[in-house]
Amino acid sequence: MRACLIIVLISAICAPADTIYLKNGRRILADRVRQGSTHVEYDIGDNSYAIPKSLVDHVDATGMPPAEVAQAGLDSQKPASEMPEFTPSVTMDGNQVAVSVIKDGQVDTSVLDSLDRSGNAQMAAAGYFLAGQHEEQAGHRQRAQSYFEHALGLTPQNPAILTHYAAVLLRGGSYRQAMDEARQATMLAPDSPDAFAVLGFAQFMSDRSQEAVRSWKRSLQLRPDATVQQFLAKAQREVAAEADFSERETGHFTLRYEGRQTSDEFRRQLLQTLDADYTDLSTQLDAQPRYSIPVVLYTEQEFFDVTQAPGWTNAINDGKLRIPVSGLTEMTPELAHVLKHELAHSFINQLSAGRCPQWLHEGIAQLLEPRTAAPFGQRLGQLMSQHQALPFNMLEGSFIRFSTPEARLAYDESLAAAEYIRDTYGMDDLVRILRRIAEGSSTEAALRATIHTDYAGLENEVGAFLQEKYGK
Repeated sequence: MRACLIIVLISAICAPADTIYLKNGRRILADRVRQGSTHVEYDIGDNSYAIPKSLVDHVDATGMPPAEVAQAGLDSQKPASEMPEFTPSVTMDGNQVAVSVIKDGQVDTSVLDSLDRSGNAQMAAAGYFLAGQHEEQAGHRQRAQSYFEHALGLTPQNPAILTHYAAVLLRGGSYRQAMDEARQATMLAPDSPDAFAVLGFAQFMSDRSQEAVRSWKRSLQLRPDATVQQFLAKAQREVAAEADFSERETGHFTLRYEGRQTSDEFRRQLLQTLDADYTDLSTQLDAQPRYSIPVVLYTEQEFFDVTQAPGWTNAINDGKLRIPVSGLTEMTPELAHVLKHELAHSFINQLSAGRCPQWLHEGIAQLLEPRTAAPFGQRLGQLMSQHQALPFNMLEGSFIRFSTPEARLAYDESLAAAEYIRDTYGMDDLVRILRRIAEGSSTEAALRATIHTDYAGLENEVGAFLQEKYGK
């Protein structure tokens, strides 16, 4: 099995879940709730929904997960080992927009136009900053980035805007630019814990873990934060484990390794395999990661010490391909599958701007290894047709939280869904789904716009597909 820790660094972590209590006695568990003038909007995973306020009794920000989720044995919180989604809390001081930029849950562009015409750069910048914050929280990265860029054009030395802009750049994979913007924010606001936290994430994603350690330590000096502390500890484990590692750079990869563990010939074979995979994935997905991809070779013990991953994992891509190679002296077919799978995650992350749900991430990555649903297709088809498989909306977050049997089922369902979409609609439609997600669409909205179905329909269609293809 494989595991990928997809790193998205821009939305706030919500410790307890929000629960919407309806007047009819039902309740809805949500990751985030926003109350508009006429509707209550809420997010579950990457999907956004709305319900009329007239149907809502109240919203409890400390609600517990519904019984049916707890009974399924699936944790609704993000796993401790996954990089968090991060939104800075810093705001602009002393610049209140006289009229509301956000109306009925939407950015009012006419208000922004009016602020532009006012000639008051500070007031206009505050308006665009508020618009950027709204789109940032809604997961619309490109819109948020555009609004923050406009605000910076009006007030280029504003540390609050720079910090949020850097966080949005991180979502889009522009790690080095995010690092530059966050560093400028720390110079303008040396007492901002948010600026140093974002700078740390940008440095970590730019393969500068020692610098990230320093930035996160400074952030924690300014404001204790459990999440920053968690990732500081991870970076410190990595720095300690790799203290004596050597490094070799190629066109697309930076390979780090402990020289006594692997031979020159084995490392040559590994890089040759990765280069061939990079070319193949570039052709199949019509995209490429923007920067050199770090690849780190560990012993088994080092791998689990650094990643603290569950025992069923055999590699991880958390922005760096972390590969345990104990006992290997040459490239094997199994290792070749692992390398292509983990590399595929980097391409998928680029295409989806870091917003791809885990089931689609894992499904496409397995498809590209390549793997097929044939070994389990008949059995899984029966489960899905009888609605006894895991619902897709429960497969949007990391699989790291799953037990071994749950993880196996989650990976099988993911591969089956990706295989169904490819065989029925083509690989191009899988790529179009990723691009729509990158533009801010929820997963279900991207599915409806591309293959004209939602999660319920997809479950039925995949079940029927498996029975038709493998049930004979």
